[in-house]
Amino acid sequence: MSQIAFPTPDPAILARADAIRTALRALLPRECVVTDEAGRRAFETDALTAYRRLPLAVILPRTTEEVATALRFCREQGVNIVPRGAGTSLAGGAVPQEDAIVIGLSKMNRVLEINYADRYARVEAGVTNLAISEAVGEKGFFYAPDPSSQLACTIGGNIAMNSGGAHCLKYGVTSNNLMGVRLVMFDGDILDLGGPALDADGLDFLGLVCGGEGQLGIVTEAYVRILPLAEGARPVLFGFDSAEDASRCVAAVIGAGIVPVAMEYMDRLAIEITENFAHAGYPLDVEAMLIIESEGSAPEIEAEQKRILDIARAHNVRVVKESMSAMESAQIWKGRKSAFGATGRIADYICMDGTVPTGQLPEALRRVAKICADEGLRVANVFHAGDGNMHPLILYNMNDPAEQEKAERAGARVLEMSVELGGCLTGEHGVGVEKRDLMSKQYTPQELAQQKSVRAVFDPDGRFNPAKVFPLTGRAA
Repeated sequence: MSQIAFPTPDPAILARADAIRTALRALLPRECVVTDEAGRRAFETDALTAYRRLPLAVILPRTTEEVATALRFCREQGVNIVPRGAGTSLAGGAVPQEDAIVIGLSKMNRVLEINYADRYARVEAGVTNLAISEAVGEKGFFYAPDPSSQLACTIGGNIAMNSGGAHCLKYGVTSNNLMGVRLVMFDGDILDLGGPALDADGLDFLGLVCGGEGQLGIVTEAYVRILPLAEGARPVLFGFDSAEDASRCVAAVIGAGIVPVAMEYMDRLAIEITENFAHAGYPLDVEAMLIIESEGSAPEIEAEQKRILDIARAHNVRVVKESMSAMESAQIWKGRKSAFGATGRIADYICMDGTVPTGQLPEALRRVAKICADEGLRVANVFHAGDGNMHPLILYNMNDPAEQEKAERAGARVLEMSVELGGCLTGEHGVGVEKRDLMSKQYTPQELAQQKSVRAVFDPDGRFNPAKVFPLTGRAA
């Protein structure tokens, strides 16, 4: 039985479902409204596929004004709203409810403005993460955050969950690269926060919206920072005979004041799964592997990698494989970027993203292995090692309720462990429904009440993305 509960749908809304759908079809253009069951079924879940709810209706607006019209309608009807990007959330952030209307922004996918002199791009929320880098790449610029799902995930979803990626170690997560948003409020009012200037005056409302998980309004446009591409970049593979040596090497590199552009960890199972799929040339006879990428001029890369190699040797590195070409570098990253998809070919999995201090990585990996072994489950570890953002993939059979319960229990224990070791519940995936009932493990009742009071200023009726982030009333964590 699943450990995650969903609230009972409002029977009054369900009783008016057909009338609400009819009114929506009259209010908005036909191509913007999905009301048939087969069409709605495509929006019943996100990448946390174990949980499915058929939404009341789906709205796919094309403009900010259509979003505002939809929100005014939802407020008049007393209907809940679930904002949705590409549905790649691994925390159940876009799982709908039967009495809620999904508002998806996939049709709002234009790059509106690029300003190279001031180094920003203005984009609609449905633009994919990777599309920004592609749009500015010919001029030698890029957009830094790069989640593994960047080919599909959208900027609106990235903002909601404050997404990161492999290169966030040096360049930061979405909040560090976001300059402004256009936000549609609960009553349809349109609010601009921040903008093309490097710093906005007044209170930092932008900091609230980024990572707000769609509970404060719907972002329809964003100003994002674009950066000049480095002169060069080169990844190196390091193979170790123990997870402890690899994780201590990570802590030693960071402790030495070295900040590579990326530092990724994969254990033996993750290496085997990924290599069988991507054929990236990963070593199959090691217990753990690091991908460490340096960038800059050729002398800068050489100097940084020499320091890293010295540290790796002090931690018993056995395999060192340098990329010798752009093609080899692309292949190395293809393997890492496809790790989640490759794992999905062999089993269902739950992906955690608890974060711990890098000095606690050896202990965290030891405890993750024991937690999963206690439940009789396999685990593949692949994560952003440089900032301690762990991604244990807990493998199970979704069609076996007993195994699902074990996987959820193991995942909860891993997240509790992250907090115990001085870390936090989420590094980049967000809370969603997955970690909602664990929030009281990290925050006191007073802290949670303060967060809820801030949300209420933006969403007084609690209509935006309900039953996410905060524990359900009366339900123990």
